[in-house]
Amino acid sequence: MDSPALLYSHTAISLVAILLGFVVLYGLWTANRMAGTTLWFLVTTILTSATGYLFQRDHVLPSHIVGGIALVVAAITCFALYANKLRGIWRTVYVAGAVISLYLNVFVLVAQLFLKVPALNALAPTGTEPPFAVAQGIVFVLFLVAGFYAVKRFHPIGGSVAVAAAR
Repeated sequence: MDSPALLYSHTAISLVAILLGFVVLYGLWTANRMAGTTLWFLVTTILTSATGYLFQRDHVLPSHIVGGIALVVAAITCFALYANKLRGIWRTVYVAGAVISLYLNVFVLVAQLFLKVPALNALAPTGTEPPFAVAQGIVFVLFLVAGFYAVKRFHPIGGSVAVAAAR
């Protein structure tokens, strides 16, 4: 049996990651790197995915697959930001990775809401019904638009972490 402490910790970390992710997304739209907030967003996003594997399961679930994808995306995002300092194509890789990381967190949040909130669960008890697909489709389209806008707008001065952090 999974401990309530693990469940509450995982949920709290996930919600913090989502909140920080929206702040980082705003920073991307305004060409503000938000170094500290970005670091905490990436840390909590990684922790969200990692702690998801601590729950006892007897087989691989879709959440495990999403968590694995999220960890790979977060690693690439960190590499683009910290190792390649947003130079050249790495700026776009970073922006896309940050937006995808936030999207994956929100995707899981929507799935959890349909599982845990009785009114939503009644609309889509198995997660294969149209209301679930429509909700996830809307989230996906919103993130596509947000990501496109972020790539277009995020051009920190000099294009590097050092210069952007000094702003």
